[in-house]
Amino acid sequence: MAWIAGVDGCKAGWIAALMNDGQPARPVLRVVPHLADLLAGPDAPTLIAVDMPIGLPDRTVGSGRGPEQAVRSLLGERQSSVFAIPSRTAVHAEDYWEACRLALETSEPPRKVSKQGFFLFPKIREIDAMLRAEPELQSRIYEVHPELAFRTMRGAPLAHPKKIKGMINQAGMAERQALLIAAGLPSESVTTRPPRGAAADDALDSFAALIVARHIRAGRGKPFPDPPGRDSHGLPIAIWTFDPDRPPAQEPAMSDRPVTRPMIEEAAKRIAGHARVTPVMRLGQGALGSVADLSLKLECVQHAGSFKTRGAFNNLLSLNVPAAGVAAASGGNHGAAVAYAAGKRGVKATIFVPEISPAAKIEAIKRFGADVIVGGAQYDDAQAACDRFVAETGALKIHPFAARETITGQGTLGYEWDGQEPDLDTVLVAVGGGGLISGIAAWFAGSKVKVVGVEPENSRALQAALEAKGPTDVSVVSVAADSLGARNVGQLVYDVCKDAVDHVALVADAAITAAQVQLWRDFRLAVEPGGAAAFGALISGAYKPKQGERLGVLVCGANVDLTKLAALGA
Repeated sequence: MAWIAGVDGCKAGWIAALMNDGQPARPVLRVVPHLADLLAGPDAPTLIAVDMPIGLPDRTVGSGRGPEQAVRSLLGERQSSVFAIPSRTAVHAEDYWEACRLALETSEPPRKVSKQGFFLFPKIREIDAMLRAEPELQSRIYEVHPELAFRTMRGAPLAHPKKIKGMINQAGMAERQALLIAAGLPSESVTTRPPRGAAADDALDSFAALIVARHIRAGRGKPFPDPPGRDSHGLPIAIWTFDPDRPPAQEPAMSDRPVTRPMIEEAAKRIAGHARVTPVMRLGQGALGSVADLSLKLECVQHAGSFKTRGAFNNLLSLNVPAAGVAAASGGNHGAAVAYAAGKRGVKATIFVPEISPAAKIEAIKRFGADVIVGGAQYDDAQAACDRFVAETGALKIHPFAARETITGQGTLGYEWDGQEPDLDTVLVAVGGGGLISGIAAWFAGSKVKVVGVEPENSRALQAALEAKGPTDVSVVSVAADSLGARNVGQLVYDVCKDAVDHVALVADAAITAAQVQLWRDFRLAVEPGGAAAFGALISGAYKPKQGERLGVLVCGANVDLTKLAALGA
């Protein structure tokens, strides 16, 4: 198992109660100046429950965000501990009176900012910037409220406050310590002196958050509201506690999955008319010498040449786009898709591509009207440059795989495919960063359809993550590296795929190029290496179907340099 953490703000930065969930001995208390500091090192938590607002509204109606309004009534006399969080513009004001002015302009009825709330704004901005810069962290970090956690442990509102007129109330502290001990924390931990830079009540709040983190890990998490909302930047808006009566989950309940069928169905409605419904070519039993009942899903005829258009439109239609427009890092296909979607929506797009991107893909991005910045040897280098640009300009980053809006958009391919071929047994799906297979696997999760990933032998980020039971870096050397060349799939993709992907088949580069040739020779399909990888797994025997298996093979990218395709002998 992995480390988990409960975190609260404190005078010196953040106090974290850390525990190895597989060896639940005495928790470790640590104070760090920045939340990001917790994510480094061998005990970096894979799940963090933090007492700090996540997800900021553009405008508030009533007394704060929906989560605050939902939980206050549960806390009895402690409900004043739940601050009303104002709009994003107010939170980003550096001056108190400016924050009040902006809050008044963006609230209904007009509300100023409390002084106590204003002092939290730097920490709110810190976590907001981190989650926007690294969307994959959204599946690891949950907003909690200690008083709601204590209320859940007790089954009723607490009898005593922690403080009275700013001073520690010993009766309130003792009440909370007893609840933490009853929840399974060692008494010596709960009563220990906190590290320098944190107060005793900060430590108790971090322990309360840790209890919620344990329950979320066990599948007993309960958000307010359910399902969580999203702000205009795609960040979740919910305060989490737990359902003490729910048994530990062996498999995540559908409502606890990071990407669900209802999310994908909503995405399908959202992008209808913007993305093409792509055809299925049914080849039948014994085609190509295979024992399978074979068909090809031709996503290669999608707008901009690949499935990426689905995720691009879902992002643009789900989120508010700032004046700086959108930015994306891409090996080529994602950039072309974002450029295409942005052009159709009248939005400025800036695309960062690595030096390995084929000229055909770069030209496609430019043709769709985006600004293209080339730099760095691999995809991750382009992503780093994109992240810097987003931080400097405020542009909306559209991640190619590590974002729910992207994954649910790609998941519409699974939704569509399922409707076209409801009797499939297995689908073969190429894997780069994992956004596509995550969406498809999320759609088919819990069904009879087996989802099999296909990666190049020397570009195997998903297989490595599944073997390591967590995201891990890999080297990338492949003829398909421009589209299947992510060094790390990230936490969100891993969280979706770990339970929903059957396995990953590895395919040699020679089989990928042979697949390109055969797709052109037999079907007149001009397909790039990454788009041909799944077909390559079939014809090379990297995936061996059973007799009569109803097998769907995804052909997913057509942004190929035709001169290079011809040079292969196609």
